[in-house]
Amino acid sequence: MKTLKNILIVSCMLLSCSCKKFLEEKPTSFLGPNSDLSSSKVARAFANAGYQNLGGLLAGQSGSYGGNTWNLMEFMTGKANSDLGQTGFVNFQTLTYSNTSFYFDTWWQQMYLGIGATNLAIQRIPTINASDLSDASKTNMLAEAHTLRALYYFFLVRMYGAVPKITEPAKDLNLQVARVPAKQIYDEIIIPDLLLAEKSTLPWKDVTGKVSMAAVKSLLADVYLTYAGAAINGGAANYAESAKRSLDVIQNGGYTLFPNYTDMILPANKNNGEFIFQIQYAASVPTTNPLTPLTIPNFSGISSYSDEYGSVWPTDQFIASFPAGDKRVAEKQFFYTSYPAIKAPNAPVVFKNHYIYKWFDVNAVTSTTKSDLNYTIYRLADVMLMYAEASNRAEGAPNGNAIQYVNQIRARATLAPIGALSQTSFEQEVWLQRYFELCFENKMWFDMVRTRKIHNDVTGNWDNFVGHKTVFNATYSEKQLLFPLPKQETDVNPKLLPNNPGF
Repeated sequence: MKTLKNILIVSCMLLSCSCKKFLEEKPTSFLGPNSDLSSSKVARAFANAGYQNLGGLLAGQSGSYGGNTWNLMEFMTGKANSDLGQTGFVNFQTLTYSNTSFYFDTWWQQMYLGIGATNLAIQRIPTINASDLSDASKTNMLAEAHTLRALYYFFLVRMYGAVPKITEPAKDLNLQVARVPAKQIYDEIIIPDLLLAEKSTLPWKDVTGKVSMAAVKSLLADVYLTYAGAAINGGAANYAESAKRSLDVIQNGGYTLFPNYTDMILPANKNNGEFIFQIQYAASVPTTNPLTPLTIPNFSGISSYSDEYGSVWPTDQFIASFPAGDKRVAEKQFFYTSYPAIKAPNAPVVFKNHYIYKWFDVNAVTSTTKSDLNYTIYRLADVMLMYAEASNRAEGAPNGNAIQYVNQIRARATLAPIGALSQTSFEQEVWLQRYFELCFENKMWFDMVRTRKIHNDVTGNWDNFVGHKTVFNATYSEKQLLFPLPKQETDVNPKLLPNNPGF
C-alpha cells in the first residue's frame, strides 16, 4: 500500500504547543481542513493518512541508542535481555522506570497523532462530492479510518488506562483535555468504531496492506477478549463475541498457516498466507523495517549494517521453557545462535546468547541494509489462539474447533496433539502457546496484563501477576499494570493528573 505523505495532521492533540509555529508557516503542499475536496484521490489521501502512524509501533526513540517503541513491551515481560544499556533497559529490568523513562512519550505521541489523522478522515471524507467516488467507496474508506482509530485507542487504554477522548480534529491549540475511564473509551469509541466498520463491504483480504474485513474482525476479537478480561471484567458475553469474530476470520477469511516458520521472513509473502494485517515497509523507501538491525547481536560482524544493536534477545530461562522438540527453538526458526561473518563467510560467529530470527531479512543483512519485511499486527495463529481461549471461557470447556486449532499450531511446532483437557488446563495450554508462538511480537505483555497471570519459566507454574518475581529478581506490583503518563504531557496539560498509581 502506497501511503500518501505530507498529510496535515491538524489534531496534534496533547503534544506541546510547538505545533503553533508550524501552523503559522501556512504551508501550501499539505491537505488541510479547508482543502478542495473534489476528487476520489483526495478521499484516498485522507484515508491513507490514518496509516502513517502505525509506524509508531516501531518508532525510534530519541536519545536512546538502539531504542525503539517496540522494545518497551518486550522489556516489560521480564523474558527479554539487551546488549545495550543505552536503551534504558536497566530501568525496565529492575522495574525502576518513571514518567521520564524512554518510550512512554513516543508511544503516547504516535498514537494520538494517528488518532488525529483518522479523526480528520472521518470528518472530511463524507463531505467529498466527486463523480469518481461512489458511496460504497466512501463507506469503506471510513471503515478503514474507524478501524485504525480503534486500534490506536486500543493501544492507549491497554498501556495507560484512562486517556483523553478525542473524536474530532482540533479547532484551536487549546489542547488541555481531561482523561476519561478506559471503559468509556471502549464503549464510546473502540467497540462502536469496529462495529461500524464491520458493516462495510471491505474485502476479506487486501494484498496491498489496507484494512480488510479480516483485520476488522481480528481487532474486534482482540478487543472483546481484552474487555472480558481483568482490566474491564466484561464477562462471558464478551468472550462469546470474541469467539464469534475470530471464528469468522478463521473460517471465511481464506488465510492459512505457513508450512514453515521461515516463510514469515520472506518478502514475497507480505500481506499473504498467514498475515492478516501488517505495517507496510519497502526496501526502496527510507522507512524500512528497523527490527532487523535492532535485533542483530551487538558488534557481531555478521551484517552489512554499520549498527548491529542486539537491543532485545530472549532470556535463557525463556528459551529453556519451550518443551523438548519444539521446532520454534530449533536453529534459525524463531531464534539463532550463530551466523557467518560478513567478511569471512566460512567462519561462523557463535553468539553467547540466543537472538531473535523472526525479523532476519537475509538480503538486508548481507547486502542492502534495507529490510523489506513488514511488521505483523495480526496473523492467523494469533486469531486461532484467540478463538481457543475465548470459546473455552464462553462455553465452559474447549470445543472441537478450539482443540483442532491449538493442535494445528502444535503440529507446526512438531509437538504431539493435546487430548481432552479441563477448562483451566486448556486455557493454560492456550496461554502457553501464545507465549511461544507470538513471542517478541509485542503480544505477551498485553496477555500478562489482561489475564493477570505470568508463566514462571523456572518453576513452570502460572504465577499471579502481582507478586511474580522475574529472573532479574524484580517483583511486579499493582504499579506495573499501567504505564505512567509521560511527564512532558502532564507538564503541558495538568488536566491529565493525577498520574497512574505509583507515579
